[in-house]
Amino acid sequence: MPRVEYEPKLDFKDVLLRPKRSTLKSRADVDLVREFIFRNSKKKYVGIPVIASNMDTVGTFEVAEVLSKKKLFTFIHKHYSVEQWVEFVSRTDSNQDTMSQIGISSGVSDFDFAKLKEICGLIPELQYICLDVANGYTEMFVDFIRRVREGFPRHTIFAGNVVTGEMIEELILSGVDVVKVGLGPGSVCTTRKKTGVGYPQLSAVLECADAAHGLNGHVVSDGGCTNPGDVAKAFGAGADFVMIGGAKDFSLPPYDP
Repeated sequence: MPRVEYEPKLDFKDVLLRPKRSTLKSRADVDLVREFIFRNSKKKYVGIPVIASNMDTVGTFEVAEVLSKKKLFTFIHKHYSVEQWVEFVSRTDSNQDTMSQIGISSGVSDFDFAKLKEICGLIPELQYICLDVANGYTEMFVDFIRRVREGFPRHTIFAGNVVTGEMIEELILSGVDVVKVGLGPGSVCTTRKKTGVGYPQLSAVLECADAAHGLNGHVVSDGGCTNPGDVAKAFGAGADFVMIGGAKDFSLPPYDP
């Protein structure tokens, strides 16, 4: 039976972070580097938990090489061929800092699984996998996650997207380490307009982070950031990582403390 939820659901634009007293003298004193140990892979992550989106115009090898120098992570888009991956790794083989800050993206077909297996077999340095679908609320997606976890027991798996606590729990218990949170908030995403399905991003992160952290899992807020303040709000709501595709309001002058 359909029902209406009357509790307000909030987006980033609906809230501000209330200031609190701090011992820091300047924003420049903030240490952005975080450390996580993932629930299922047991691997340790060290870096700035802001991720370049695996969109085909963003998650490129060129972007990854630049961002890795700043300890920023990139999920490479899924359209690169096996040969392109091998060529890229041959160029960066001596730079382990780059390889530690990139991951491979995959769809959920049999072809995608075979390609994923081949690339990870050829490039053992790849330790992060992102399983990406527009709507993670399908049994097929959960079954594919279990298949990938069985095939890659020591890899760290990101997967999504979902926006509610019960699905967060199912994905984590099926083998996901970091669940992608967000349905339709991205500037170029058409899910909400075409299907009427979605959830305001701040409320989604609040609910999903609470569910994930109860299982020692993690979440990444994916989409909806139109300016740097939205990134801060996502972290304030409980996100462990924030994934960004880009926004014109991020073109800011250098910060002078």
